[in-house]
Amino acid sequence: MPITFWIILGYFGLLIALGLISRSFSKGTSADFFVVSRNVGPILLLLSIFGTTMTGFALVGSTGKAYSTGIGVYGMMASWSGLVHSAVFFLIGIRLWAVGKKYGYLTQCEYFRERFESPRLAYLLFPILVLLVIPYLLVGVISAGKFLQGATAGMFPEMFPIADLILPDGSSKPHPLNGSFPAEWGGLLICLVVLFYVFLGGLRGAVWANAFQTVVFMGSGIIAFYLISQRLGGLSAATQMVVDSDFASPRLAREGNMGHLQFFTYCMIPLSVGMFPHLFQHWLTARSAKSFRLTVVAHPIFIMIVWVPCILIGMWAAGFLGPLGPGQNPNMVLGRMVNELVHSPVLSGLVAAGVLAAIMSSLDSQFVCLGTMFTTDIVLRVSKRPYTDAQKIFIGRAFILLIVAVTYALAMWLKDSAHVFDLGVWCFTGFSALFPIVFGAVYWKRTTAAGAIAAVLVTAITWCILFYRDMIATKPPGADELLIFGMMPVAIITGLSALSLVIVSLLTRPPTKATVARFFPGK
Repeated sequence: MPITFWIILGYFGLLIALGLISRSFSKGTSADFFVVSRNVGPILLLLSIFGTTMTGFALVGSTGKAYSTGIGVYGMMASWSGLVHSAVFFLIGIRLWAVGKKYGYLTQCEYFRERFESPRLAYLLFPILVLLVIPYLLVGVISAGKFLQGATAGMFPEMFPIADLILPDGSSKPHPLNGSFPAEWGGLLICLVVLFYVFLGGLRGAVWANAFQTVVFMGSGIIAFYLISQRLGGLSAATQMVVDSDFASPRLAREGNMGHLQFFTYCMIPLSVGMFPHLFQHWLTARSAKSFRLTVVAHPIFIMIVWVPCILIGMWAAGFLGPLGPGQNPNMVLGRMVNELVHSPVLSGLVAAGVLAAIMSSLDSQFVCLGTMFTTDIVLRVSKRPYTDAQKIFIGRAFILLIVAVTYALAMWLKDSAHVFDLGVWCFTGFSALFPIVFGAVYWKRTTAAGAIAAVLVTAITWCILFYRDMIATKPPGADELLIFGMMPVAIITGLSALSLVIVSLLTRPPTKATVARFFPGK
C-alpha cells in the first residue's frame, strides 16, 4: 500500500485515539455529552468554532469555484465571510450564550420556543433545520470522497482499474483517475471515523478533534501551497502560466465572470452562521463571555490564511490542467493538483490528511447537534416521561446513525452530478434567510411568534421554488447559476423573510410582559 495512504490511515487512527481519550474525561451526563459542561476556554473555542465553519465548501468547493469562475471568488467569499462571521459572533453569539447559560438551553429550538412562547414554532423549525443541515453534510461527504479519489489516482491500478478514455478521433488515453480509491469508499471511511469519535466523546470529542484538525489543515494548507507554487516555478511563474493560457486567463478578472449585484449580494450568505444549529451549540460550550474575544478578533485572519491559498491553487489549476475531461468535475481539482505536483509521498499524505481534517471538523459537530436536537426537541418534549442521562445519550446516538445513513446514500446518488460549491451556497442561503428571526428575537421586543412562523414559511416556500429552478429544472443551453435581477437568490429570500417577520409581528399580539422581562432584563 502506498506511503501516502498509510499516512492518511494513520491520521484517522490519531482521531480515533483522541475520541478514546476524550471519553475518559467524560462526566457521563447529557450536559457534558451535548455541551461539554459549558467549560471551553478562549483558544479551544476559537479553534473549534473555526474548524466547524470550515468544510469541504471552503477548501474543495472554493478551489473548484476559482477554477471555474476565477479570482473574484475570493472577494465574494472570503472577504465577506471574514467580516460578517465575526460581527455575528459578537452581536448574536455572545447574547445567545448568555441566555443559554442562564436558562440551561441545549438547542436553538428550546430558545425560540420560550422566547416566542410557541411550541408550534419549535416543531416547525426542527425539520427545516434538519433538512438544511443535510445538504451541509452532503458537501462534506461528497468533498471527502472526491478529494480522496483525486489524491490517490494511480495508487491502486490493479485493485481499482478504470477503462481508458476514448478520444473523438478514435484513439485512447489512460483515464487520469485510474487506480484511485473510489469516492464511495472514501465517503464511507470518513463517515465511520467521525462517527467513532463522536459516539465516544460527544461534543467534547468533536471540540477536541476540531481544534486538532484546525491546526492540521491550516499547517498542511500552507505546506501544500508552498510545494505547489514551487513545482509550478514560483508565484510569478505560476501566475504567468495562467496569463498565457487561453482557458485560464479570462479568470483573472471579475468582469465577465460575475456582476456587481451578484458580488455585493453575496455578503448575505455569511449571515447563515447566525442560524447554524451546530454553531449555536458550540457557542453554548464557552466558559464565559470573555472566551469569545479571541474568536471575534482572530477568525477573519484565519479565514485569510486558509482561503487565499485555495483560490490561488484553483486559478493555477485552470492554467495547469486546462479543461477537464469526461467523468471529472471541479470538485476533484484540489486532489489532482496535490497528486500531480506534490511528488513526495510523505508530504502528499500530510496534505491529504489536512484537507480531510477540514472536512471532518464540520461533519462531527453537525452529527452531534442533530442528535441533540432530536433528543431534546422531539423525544423529551413529546414523550413527557423522564429519561436517564444514559438513555438521552443513546437516543441521540441512534438518531445520528440514522442521519449518517441517509446522508451517505444521498451523497453517493449525487456525487457525480452535484457541484459542492453550489450545493453549499444553497444550504447557506436557507440559513441566511432565517437570520432575521434570530436577530429579531435578540434585539426587537415586538417580534412575535406569528411573525417568526410567517418568516419560516416564506423562507421554506421561496427557497424550494428557487432551488428547484436552479438545481433541478432543466436549464437552457449556456445558462449558469440562477440570478434574479442580477442578484443572488439569498437577497430575495432573506428580504421576503424579514419583511414577513416585521409585518406579521406588527399585526399580531405582542409577547407578554413576563417574556419581555425575561429576555430583555433591565430594558
